[in-house]
Parts: sequence; structure tokens; C-alpha cells
Amino acid sequence: MFQDTRPAELGPDSSPDAWGDFRVGDPRERLRLLRDLRDGGTPINLNAPDGSALAVTLWTVDEQHGRLNFATQTGLPQLDRLIDADEAVAVAYLESVKLQFDLSGFTLVRGQGSAALQCGLPREIYRFQRRGAYRVRPRGHQVPVVTLRHPALPEMQLTLRVLDLSIGGCALWLPQDVPTLQAGTRLASVTASLDAESRFEVGLVLQHVSAQGEGGARLGCEWQGLSPPAERLLQRWIDRSQQRSRLLTLR
Repeated sequence: MFQDTRPAELGPDSSPDAWGDFRVGDPRERLRLLRDLRDGGTPINLNAPDGSALAVTLWTVDEQHGRLNFATQTGLPQLDRLIDADEAVAVAYLESVKLQFDLSGFTLVRGQGSAALQCGLPREIYRFQRRGAYRVRPRGHQVPVVTLRHPALPEMQLTLRVLDLSIGGCALWLPQDVPTLQAGTRLASVTASLDAESRFEVGLVLQHVSAQGEGGARLGCEWQGLSPPAERLLQRWIDRSQQRSRLLTLR
């Protein structure tokens, strides 16, 4: 799903570096990307070695002391596991760019009514450019939805509104009164209903969860196990939506 256009680099032994195309080599550029994450309040997922994930936001970038401070909630089991592991892979999205970097040296600092998770600055940041894919933001009265069962409460069936979608995934609206979902969650049996005639079964992986001002949350999801017939149906629906959008622009 991601690619980069920068030239390849060589590793320490002068052999081709498989990750060189994606590595942000300039320290100033790494700091700029971290500040962009901080200034935008971008959700960041910290993925521990045991598979648990913690959603945080970057609070401060302390260049002088070489430290990052993340705003987080206390009392979460995944927070304790992350501190015990003392290492994590951070994943965040800036528009069409995926950022990934390793972190270590975690310390939880408690304040009055708040807590900060501290760690060292990343030595490397990898940047992956999302391939061009037309993303549809549904308009009109008939809005696409997905139907699924809450992974923690199988008896709870959810019908979630689609905020936007592309051939690679979709964003869903999770209302405030629904128990939250964690990034990294896999949903196996999902029905996507684009309209009365366009429906398919698919799996989803929650890539990131971001709180919204309206009190709910935005779920960024990637399709999993999209069958060829479902992919063709989805592509036709996206093409029709793109055509309608162009016609509206011309009016």
C-alpha cells in the first residue's frame, strides 16, 4: 500500500540497504516530522512486542535532552505492558504518509490530573508514501455503512457510518456511547453496504483510532481478504462516485 520515490542507499557494509529508500536521513527532517505530529495532535499507536497497542498523542519534543513526551491515560493494561517491555514501534499517519519508528527507554511521569509517557528520541524514522488512490467522502442521503459485531461484546451488533473509503480501506465513525476499539484489532466478519445494490463481505484491521470533537472517534481501517468480485464492485462504486463529484464541480 505504500511506496517511496527517493533513491536507494547503501548499508554500512556498502551493500544495498533494503530500507534506505524509506529512511529519513536528515536529523532536521526527523525533528520536523515529530513536530508535525505534535502540532497536529496526530494519533500515534505504540505497538509493544507482545502485540498490544497503546494510542497516544505527542505532547512535547525535547531536542535539548533528547526526549519525547506522550500524553496518555493511566490504568491501562497495555500501558503497563509497554513500560515492562521498554520498547515499541510507533506508527502514525500524516495525510498520505505513514511514519514508523522504534522507541525505547519508557518512563511514566505522573502529574496533577495528568500523566506523560517519556522516552528517547528515535534514531531512525521511516517514511512510506501511500500509493495514489481516490478516496470517496460519501454525500447525499444514502451513506455507506459497515455492519459488524463488537469484538469485546459479541452480542452487540454495530452499524457504523462510513466517513470515507478507497480501494485500500475506509474510515468509520464510532459513536461516543459505543465501547471503544483499539488500534490493531482485526475484525473478521464485516458486511460493507455501499448502497442498496452494492454489498460485500470483508475483514478489517483497525490501523488507527482518533478521538473527534463531536465526542466519538474516527476508525481508520484497512480491508483484509477483499475478494476479486468485491474489489471490482468497490472499484465500480468509487468510479461512479468520482464521476458524480466531477459533474457537481462543473455545475
